[in-house]
Amino acid sequence: DIEKQEFSRFPTKTGRRSLSRSISQSSTDSYSSAASYTDSSDDETSPRDKSQLNSKGSSDFCVKNIKQAEFGRREIEIAEQDMSALVSLRKRAHSEKPLAGAKIVGCTHITAQTAVRFTFFNNKLQSPDSSCSVFLMEMGCVSVFAWKGESEDDFWWCIDRCVTTEGWQPNMILDDGGDLTHWVYKKYSSVFKKIRGIVEESVTGVHRLYQLSKAGKLCVPAMNVNDSVTKQKFDNLYCCRESILDGLKRTTDVMFGGKQVVVCGYGEVGKGCSAALKALGAIVYVTEIDPICGLQACMDGFKVVKLNEVIRHVDVVITCTGNKNVVNRDQLDRMKNGSMVCNMGHSNTEIDVASLRTPELTWERVRPQVDHVIWPDGKRVILLAEGRLLNLSCSTVPTFVLSITATTQALALIELYNAPEGRYKQDVYLLPKKMDEYVASLHLATFDAHLTELTDEQAKYLGLNKNGPFKPNYYRYTSR
Repeated sequence: DIEKQEFSRFPTKTGRRSLSRSISQSSTDSYSSAASYTDSSDDETSPRDKSQLNSKGSSDFCVKNIKQAEFGRREIEIAEQDMSALVSLRKRAHSEKPLAGAKIVGCTHITAQTAVRFTFFNNKLQSPDSSCSVFLMEMGCVSVFAWKGESEDDFWWCIDRCVTTEGWQPNMILDDGGDLTHWVYKKYSSVFKKIRGIVEESVTGVHRLYQLSKAGKLCVPAMNVNDSVTKQKFDNLYCCRESILDGLKRTTDVMFGGKQVVVCGYGEVGKGCSAALKALGAIVYVTEIDPICGLQACMDGFKVVKLNEVIRHVDVVITCTGNKNVVNRDQLDRMKNGSMVCNMGHSNTEIDVASLRTPELTWERVRPQVDHVIWPDGKRVILLAEGRLLNLSCSTVPTFVLSITATTQALALIELYNAPEGRYKQDVYLLPKKMDEYVASLHLATFDAHLTELTDEQAKYLGLNKNGPFKPNYYRYTSR
């Protein structure tokens, strides 16, 4: 029952958004004194307790240090160089103003790349020293509530501040994980009923939306961006194919040639991770629940196994499912000394990290985002980013891929906001295929690619419009 679920039971996104979140937890966590983690900043004052003003004299934000704004601007300028498609769409949006009157509240990663997305709405945005959480925006105004080292309480406080800002009420939601949507749904039902549309980009968030829809409790139309081709194929597959190695190498310096690795899940993320590790010479096993994905893994040359069959001898375990307790305490107990476990899925619940916070186990910080969990017999297992998303916690995500996803999200917002009454009912929809193709076409220019055009005769033979869409909405380019 959606109504009865506690928010703590939703797979939260705090860790996934944070690039370098402090690993400090509540005093009830059973850490050794050697593993008392704090943020690396010399200033331990909570941003919630600071009084800061931006260049326009406004205090309607909460970040770690607004004085870092100029540095943020330079970071944005670097990101813009590989986000030319989004920048070109931004110019058009500033001219045509398709979101005039839109009041968007969002919850997503806060990086230089996502700051470029915000400039879609405001071309004077600066990105201060913040790495996760929530933003609210109108055309010409963006307020960010986010900082590196947020606690769980800080995370929900940031969301609440965005929703309850005085003199401002959102009419659109841009979400990545479902936390914001469910907070508004449960805490502010009157606000939720006035929302004109929701855009959601993650598998977990989409799952929650479908739950609400099935229960008849989704009172606004929602756009499932996660299952759009330009999200699945590029963000999930190509992005993870590169960022998995970046995250693993930065944190451990391990050589993967000859290492035995098990990848849990062979969706788009699992496919990207498996391909990258195989290319380095690793011996890769795959676990799957879906026979179609399992067969794909076999055809791609991977051995499909149950985790319990290989857990004792593999060197690395990588979760890519978006599910919970994919790696449980019993399996962690059976991993060999020196093995490594990490998560590339959406949620921070895939690895049962909570079960490792017990008195008999010792936590030892090795370096930022790298912990040794030590068993009584001296066995050590390397845990990366406390089970949160590896690439965003320990490395970076390719800018070009984020341009594709951000452009898709922007078009989804424009579509929902400007759709005539009756086009979208109180349900979850896929992005129209024509828009998917438009996003792809904008990015082809980066490669100086030239598409072949159908002749009139060919278009008639196929029953297509020469300008697309070239596939029906139900067709999936993705390999899942």
